[in-house]
Amino acid sequence: MLVDSHCHLDFPDFAEERAAIVARAKAAGVERMVTISTRVKKFPQILAIADEFEEVFCSVGTHPHNAGEELDVTTEELVRLAQHPKVVAIGEAGLDYHYDKAPRDAQAQGLLVHIAAARQTGLPLVIHARNADEDMADILKDETGKGAFPFILHCFSSGAELARIGVELGGYVSFSGILTFKNSAELREIAKDVPRERLLVETDAPYLAPPPHRGKRNEPAFVAQTAAVLADTIGVSDTEIAEITTANFFRLFTKMPKPA
Repeated sequence: MLVDSHCHLDFPDFAEERAAIVARAKAAGVERMVTISTRVKKFPQILAIADEFEEVFCSVGTHPHNAGEELDVTTEELVRLAQHPKVVAIGEAGLDYHYDKAPRDAQAQGLLVHIAAARQTGLPLVIHARNADEDMADILKDETGKGAFPFILHCFSSGAELARIGVELGGYVSFSGILTFKNSAELREIAKDVPRERLLVETDAPYLAPPPHRGKRNEPAFVAQTAAVLADTIGVSDTEIAEITTANFFRLFTKMPKPA
């Protein structure tokens, strides 16, 4: 059994064949998928997809790219929406200094709102961090000092120090198809140093498809290719990496029901 801890099944890329994509994931051994919210204003669409498929669950939150549009989203609103049985995580929220699509102070403000919601609900915060290692580390240290909260550094592509700090503060590190790319040797070295009990895999579909699908649309079934590369990177079998990452997933996503 594998889990895709982060995909975007609401994106237009999947609209024509969503049921087929879920079926292909199941056929590949992917028994659980978390479709991730990027705008609270579009949360009903996310929830409708999670409700449609037994294997699909969701998060609620605002992507840092959209932080400037949703500064009115409160911790209380996130906590209320997270009460739905299909909502198993908060986010994704974070800091993206690569694209800077939202003002950095708005990104930070949004992140703090989401951290508070994760702390209150006990649901894991899905963190997006790109080219913002120092500020992200500072916020995580400051906020953890006010009270621990579960979190995942999703689609990890940051430096070794942020991975180390994240793990030290109790977080998990999730690797996407980026891990499989030829020019990602440094990232594979970071993966080797992450404790096995903190490793997760994801697709971030429709983005970042691993070989042999590179350059094409990604989908949850392809998490198997990323898991295989992670297994080779840390020196375990494909079966072992499935067991490791799935156990880690259910330890972090405590609200997620296990398959019968």
